[in-house]
Amino acid sequence: ISYNDLKKLITSNNDSGDNVFLIDKIGQAFGKDNPESLGILAVTDVPTLEEKRRRLLPLASRMANLEDKTEIISESSNFQSGWSHGKEIFAGKPDLAKGSFYANPLVDDITTIREDVPRKLRDDNPGFFAPNVWPTNSIPELEAAFKDLGQLVVDVGRLLAKSCDCYISQKCRGYEPNKLSKLLQESMYCKGRLLHYFPLEQSPNVSEENNVNDWCGWHNDHGSLSGLIPALYLDKDGEQLISPADDKSGLYIQARNGSIHHVVLPNNSIGFQIGETSQIHSGGVLQATPHAVRATNDKDVTRESFAVFMEPEYDGDMKLPLDKTVEDVQDASIQLPSSVKNLSSRW
Repeated sequence: ISYNDLKKLITSNNDSGDNVFLIDKIGQAFGKDNPESLGILAVTDVPTLEEKRRRLLPLASRMANLEDKTEIISESSNFQSGWSHGKEIFAGKPDLAKGSFYANPLVDDITTIREDVPRKLRDDNPGFFAPNVWPTNSIPELEAAFKDLGQLVVDVGRLLAKSCDCYISQKCRGYEPNKLSKLLQESMYCKGRLLHYFPLEQSPNVSEENNVNDWCGWHNDHGSLSGLIPALYLDKDGEQLISPADDKSGLYIQARNGSIHHVVLPNNSIGFQIGETSQIHSGGVLQATPHAVRATNDKDVTRESFAVFMEPEYDGDMKLPLDKTVEDVQDASIQLPSSVKNLSSRW
């Protein structure tokens, strides 16, 4: 969907021919009724996107190569704010394949606008409530670049959420009107993640077989809506490559019918993926899909990317639509990768 067409859909009559076509695109991308659904949709021709992408993504490599990361390490947040490397467990081992920098692009400290959060809740959930930390001394330009691109992703995601609401309402009579768009408009809690994927030779736990999930394991997103910026590949000197010599690297998604697809986003687009929270809120009308990242065989190439995960605030509800059941939310017959647990087993 083009950005301009998306804006037209929001401001005009949903019953017009063009809008029916665009809402149908939502079903093709996210819908349970489409067995070939990949759970991802690209919004193209987003104004200012490419300039903001080129400002931010190279900074992921600079950050990963800082000798002193003290000012961006937040151990008290369980490494869910600031820099994190080797703290996540993949296949039973620390994940050394990628490093991440986490921050909320909308507000530096969520507790300053939610003063009603109980102290014990803050203390028990530091990853959710921890304030942002920034490399003010080492990479001072990162904060503005991160926030500018992160806020753009959220703004476009909020527009897309309104289109999702239109589609869900057509499929589910008990759906609360405008639930997703209202949730994302009101929630100030989101997490931006700037990622640096290390060359394979720097990642000793990565399989020599270069499996589809060696840079990032199979998983579903847990939030409402995730915005994904097209990745940037850099050579050993930090120079941008149009694409790695191994063109099989990058994002892979398992469709609802079990087929696996290599997905490449256009540079001028933002890819949006459905998370399991929207799967619940829509009563299963929208479906999250498993995805992973495959490494390149070129040992001198790194991958820089950025994602924003939008979700409810801590006291948001997890209610089903009135006419839906837990069984409606996820089809137990769908074969998921072994690392992705069926939603009904966790909720």
